[in-house]
Amino acid sequence: MEKIIATLKSVLAKLKQQWYLPYFLILVHIVIGSSLVYASPRSTIAFLFLLTALLSIYYFNVKPVFKGLAIAILLLGIMPVLGLRNIFYLEVIFQISVFAALALGLNIVVGFAGLLNLGYAAFYAVGAYLWGFFGSQQMFLLNETPGTAPVGTPFFLPQDYFYLFLILGAIVASVVGLLLGLPVLRVRGDYLAIVTLGFGEVIRVLANNLDKPLNFTNGPQGITPIQRPTLAPEFVEAFNNIFSGVIGRPVSTGELYNVLFYVLSLIIVGIIIVVARNLEDSKMGRAWTAIREDETAAIAMGIPLVKMKLSAFAVGASFAGTMGVLVAASRTFVSPESFSFMQSIGVLVMVILGGIGSIPGVILGAAVVTILNLQILQGLSLYLSQLRQSDAIIPLINFAWADLSTQLDPAKYQRLLFGLILILMMIFRPAGLIPAERRKRETEETKPE
Repeated sequence: MEKIIATLKSVLAKLKQQWYLPYFLILVHIVIGSSLVYASPRSTIAFLFLLTALLSIYYFNVKPVFKGLAIAILLLGIMPVLGLRNIFYLEVIFQISVFAALALGLNIVVGFAGLLNLGYAAFYAVGAYLWGFFGSQQMFLLNETPGTAPVGTPFFLPQDYFYLFLILGAIVASVVGLLLGLPVLRVRGDYLAIVTLGFGEVIRVLANNLDKPLNFTNGPQGITPIQRPTLAPEFVEAFNNIFSGVIGRPVSTGELYNVLFYVLSLIIVGIIIVVARNLEDSKMGRAWTAIREDETAAIAMGIPLVKMKLSAFAVGASFAGTMGVLVAASRTFVSPESFSFMQSIGVLVMVILGGIGSIPGVILGAAVVTILNLQILQGLSLYLSQLRQSDAIIPLINFAWADLSTQLDPAKYQRLLFGLILILMMIFRPAGLIPAERRKRETEETKPE
């Protein structure tokens, strides 16, 4: 046995000396994963195996140019084609991108500056309602009863103003972030968390009640329909001419909208990652770190506390505002229920799970939580539902699946599961799945010898 172990170690040592091995393994991972998903479009295991290729690209020591090309080929070349064979995959990655952007924004506030924000969904709501109001018929329905619209009511702005509102959403949300920051600069810790929680609930309640005396938000019914950007029929036809053979069927305009929003979400997340990385190592980022570690010492060193805190709120809010605009157009509907307190808690869970202050960790946390929600827990619930409709019997205990209570569906216990995950993380890996370098050093220094 010892000889076998020694032989394996020597083989691994020789393999590590081969410079081309990481490149080869990444390509093999992508090819095998793509083939499995293409052959079995409904296989969750195959899809998850393909997504782990991104972890291979991240962890293997290869040149940055190769990493960028591999990510672009996987996400912008392979995934849209596979996603059109099973549109649910595009939805999963779109949701991951949305929550990754939100988590990166919250990471600026919580991870970089150390300011606990429990009302982050408010900035998300600002962006969504901004395009929801100007990109719909709502401007002409201010004096109408909520839920009613005269036939022939026009839309206020053309469809393609959506692209302009992606920028305006960031600007307006950052202004709202500044307005939030001004009254809370004198508080910290638990008091700051309570104030931001209240702010988030104020925004949600306003959206819920601004249907009178003027109908700005349509109240609890939400705003719909919201316009999507133009997708020319010529583009749809050209796409089908090129890719219908690979996909196996012609693609509808609705399905191509899924691809469009998927690509836009990836572009926005890419821009946010670049901005966050540059901010992390900038003068502003170091000032945020100093404030997080010790406000008193930061002030003594000449750091403008008010200015830096306001900038953290503004930058973090701008990311959420842009994604709010994108989601409003994608769903063609926006309502107050989408921006509840639990939404803010969910994003905070992603940040803690991935690693506070860690950009790749936050993205991984968003991916893990989203996949657990949309695929694993929902998939298990659907599987149990199918078993209840069959005559199957649980072995050994001779219990019929049909008699199993629906209260045991895994999807109903997602909050319990996330709570257990967080408890285990705090015990065994308090720095997160991919810790920030500073946090990793701190935890290593505090370990008992």
